[in-house]
Amino acid sequence: MVVRSRATDLHLQAPSPRTSGSRPQPGILHEYAERLVAFEYSTSSFSSGDGSHVKPHTLLFIGGLSDGLGTVSYVADIVAALEDTEWSLFSPILSSSYAGWGMGGLRQDVREIAACVEYIRGYKRRSASDCCKTKIVVMGHSTGSQDVLQYISAPNPQDRDSQSDTTAPAPDRGVSARVPRPQVDGAIIQAPVSDREAIQWVLQEGNKRHTAEELQKVYAEAIRKAQKHTFEEYRSLDTVVPLPATSSLGFPSSTPISSRRFLSLASPASPQDPREDDLFSSDLTDDRLRDTFGAIHGRGVLRSKLLVLYSGKDETVPPWVDKVHLLRRWQRATDAERGYWHDQSGIIPGATHTMAGPNQVEARRILIRKVMRFLQDITGGSGTWS
Repeated sequence: MVVRSRATDLHLQAPSPRTSGSRPQPGILHEYAERLVAFEYSTSSFSSGDGSHVKPHTLLFIGGLSDGLGTVSYVADIVAALEDTEWSLFSPILSSSYAGWGMGGLRQDVREIAACVEYIRGYKRRSASDCCKTKIVVMGHSTGSQDVLQYISAPNPQDRDSQSDTTAPAPDRGVSARVPRPQVDGAIIQAPVSDREAIQWVLQEGNKRHTAEELQKVYAEAIRKAQKHTFEEYRSLDTVVPLPATSSLGFPSSTPISSRRFLSLASPASPQDPREDDLFSSDLTDDRLRDTFGAIHGRGVLRSKLLVLYSGKDETVPPWVDKVHLLRRWQRATDAERGYWHDQSGIIPGATHTMAGPNQVEARRILIRKVMRFLQDITGGSGTWS
């Protein structure tokens, strides 16, 4: 999430506050593509890197806008819960991590996630015990949920020409744009919310610095300029929305945002013609849901189930959104061809967007229980988690 409102003050997916008592986290740093790395969290029962005991299964965690390594606090709870299991958690650094999201996009994210999945599967097959077939589940938080849904529902390989005005210039990393994405055994989306509706909420309410009327003028001008000059140099370079405009709308003042990404997040022609990032808005048409949630079966990327976890008190969700109805629509679209929707999916009562802080202990406990049961189902194992 990316914008501030008068009602909630902070819609930005900011790094969770760390205390002076935070402990160092051991693990293994993997280079999964040129200049791209992923951190594999380790535990006491984990190999130190010599391959003597590598857990066969992987939960690949993708954070939201501005996230990076260790910025989502509940990841530590998941790592602790995985201690005595055959699962380890990987956290990749994408080119869009931290402040890179402003010049990034879902398509580049998905290419890099695919490279990471391919690397992990090879690494685990080489290093883990022969008695276990490796499983990989990809989990997205916030805008990371958009990455996950794109991964399992977009054409495979991705067509760079579709939604052409939101397609980035050619990638500058060592990741091919036309390589098919490897399959994953399960997918989790947590706190899947609409950037467009969050922006619209701010435009209705205003923020601490500007009235609603002032913001609407800034927004309209930013949209006009971004649409007129999205690229330069024969579409080889992104243009950048002026920082005074994006910071007025609540985006971080230190993060440059390309016209392409701004239009994708704001999606001004929605719901009739949604942009790439507009996947979770409550007013999207049934046709749009059929093209996203409903396309999962036809792509053949997801082998098993989809777990959807929506926060009951997500401060980035406008008050007009009917969460229960929204999830029912997603489920209908997802299960139209085959039953992918996992029975642990639903709304976590009292959960905020990041579930950070002492008042979110119960919400995090519910999250961990649901995730662990999902992973258990993926491997066909037994056991319970409280």
